[in-house]
Amino acid sequence: MKRITLAVSAVLLALGAQSQIMSENFDALNVGDYMGTVSPTYWTTWSGAVGGAEDVQVTDAEANSGSNSIYFSSTGANGGPQDVVIDFGQQFTDGIFTYESAMYVASGGNAYFNFQATQTIGQTWAMNLNADGGTISIDDGLTANLAVGSYTADTWFTVEIEANLTLNLWKAYIDGVEIGTWTNGVNTIASADIFPINGSDFYVDDVSFDHQPYTLPNNNAAVSGLAMGSNIVGVDAMPTVTVVNAGANAITSFDVTVDYNGNQYTENVTGQNLTSTSSMNVIYTTAIPLVAGNMNVTATVSNVNGGGADDDPTDDAITIAIDPVVPAAGKMVVGEEATGTWCQWCPRGAVFMDQFEQDFGPFWAGVAVHNGDPMVVATYDSGIGPLIGGYPSALVDRGADVDPSAMTNDFYDRLQTPPTAFLSTTSTWDAATRELVVTVTADFQAAGNSNYKLACVLTEDGVTGTGSGYNQSNAYAGGGNGVMGGYELLPSSVPAAQMVYDHVARAIEPSFGGDATSFPATVNAGEVHSKDYTFTLPVDWDEQEIHIVGMMMDPNGRIDNATSSAIHALASLSDLEQTFQGFSLYPNPASTVAVVKVELEATSDVQLRLIDMSGKEVAARNYGAIEASSTIQLNTAELNAGVYLVELTVNGQRMTKRLVIE
Repeated sequence: MKRITLAVSAVLLALGAQSQIMSENFDALNVGDYMGTVSPTYWTTWSGAVGGAEDVQVTDAEANSGSNSIYFSSTGANGGPQDVVIDFGQQFTDGIFTYESAMYVASGGNAYFNFQATQTIGQTWAMNLNADGGTISIDDGLTANLAVGSYTADTWFTVEIEANLTLNLWKAYIDGVEIGTWTNGVNTIASADIFPINGSDFYVDDVSFDHQPYTLPNNNAAVSGLAMGSNIVGVDAMPTVTVVNAGANAITSFDVTVDYNGNQYTENVTGQNLTSTSSMNVIYTTAIPLVAGNMNVTATVSNVNGGGADDDPTDDAITIAIDPVVPAAGKMVVGEEATGTWCQWCPRGAVFMDQFEQDFGPFWAGVAVHNGDPMVVATYDSGIGPLIGGYPSALVDRGADVDPSAMTNDFYDRLQTPPTAFLSTTSTWDAATRELVVTVTADFQAAGNSNYKLACVLTEDGVTGTGSGYNQSNAYAGGGNGVMGGYELLPSSVPAAQMVYDHVARAIEPSFGGDATSFPATVNAGEVHSKDYTFTLPVDWDEQEIHIVGMMMDPNGRIDNATSSAIHALASLSDLEQTFQGFSLYPNPASTVAVVKVELEATSDVQLRLIDMSGKEVAARNYGAIEASSTIQLNTAELNAGVYLVELTVNGQRMTKRLVIE
């Protein structure tokens, strides 16, 4: 059974020569044999029904070694019916676990498998691996792209997952080359589930798994993860380096250095009590500008407890290669998510929409198009409906229907596609009548025609409601369907009082398909054309939380380009109010610390409150006058796991964001 998510990154301690608990190359079996029938010790199916449609058969159509392998495929919208489980015999919670298999993904097809964390399958997912379009990506159900690598279609390659469960250090390799190191959100392993999703077409051969004990040295710090926080030139990186106490003795202080583009950035960490096998995220407070080009980034831990080298210097550093994407000039990409409060899987969309807003910054405009709930916009809902196959779904620049978690590849593709026109918006606002007039302007960089169409969308963040229609159905309650941005800690029907909806589509003018009167029959490069759109905002909409998204559709109905802004006319507010540009919150989810970054244009009065989902104030502080942009660190180590609201007030303006504590 597949739970769609993103992922990629990895890290582990290398194993020496070892025996294997299970090794299967299928060559001793007969073509047509069902694995659950001929090898029931390790092979079964999701439901336990072997020897039928859910099982897998031996084939000689392809093989990595010898003559046989097993084959998976699906054209069903929900994948399957094959759903094969390799039972590892127990739940592994410590030591070093290694899984290896050869895979062959047919051209135009994809492949997927996951690790189950408990012996009862379907309870908790530990890891997901997706292979599609030449890219391997791994996630833990919470963080995408923990490890990313490449493969060649119609060619055999080897995938190896090596997990030091004692230290929670996971690594992934493709053909023996490491593609990532990470700390996994779920640090136990009990089985593998090989499940063909829609479009799957792949073979598996030479499957093996093994487990070995691990002995801790006395004093040892290890770097288990490095996330740059950005992969786009123009979005500064704020790296997060994960450090694990890989020794028996506690660690009280250390330094972390990130080396990139000839510069070194060091964070000094003191006053800690990092106990054996525990880890912490070091979140950089200094932004690192990204430059074009493929180059390595190295994170190194040193000066542990004020001393020299630790007992195992081989795990002190991790190196990843980054090649930041260079956006096409003037480009913004639109992600439209089809969602509804009635939809139990739609929390996945909310989680990934928030993540993409954080990761893609000024190059991303997210729109949550609601269906069948109080936030529905009928014109928008009926327009997107024929373009999707179900809920949740998503469109990137109105391309192919994808899961909301899987918009990354389409985003980067569109980000590098030069637009026909640069878009911008201006607006006027009448506070008395609540009339908003938006002017969308297209500055053509290439020739166009009357088949290009403008449209204007309003979205709102921080939307709340009191009726039952604002309750969010939640399939992730209890964690049975994996970790999902904190929704696993919330009930199956999240009460309206605990829900805050962002990116909510509030209006679209003049229609989903755009304005047929936008441009003349022939438009030359260099021409500039504008259209005005008028909205009257209901009194329960917060104009401070409104985003204006101007977009232009091409003759095929795809979004050629977009622009996003707040209501410009709110500049009539006091100068102090204008200084508050918003705030960001990272990492999210957090474990030991979270950082609030406040964007200020001038000295401002800043207050912060942390509120739990019952409405109780957990912490509050008045910081008084703060000059320019600043960061505030929240110590979350002593907080109970759950969902909290971070409320920031600057010069009387209040903004709220959701924070998940693990």
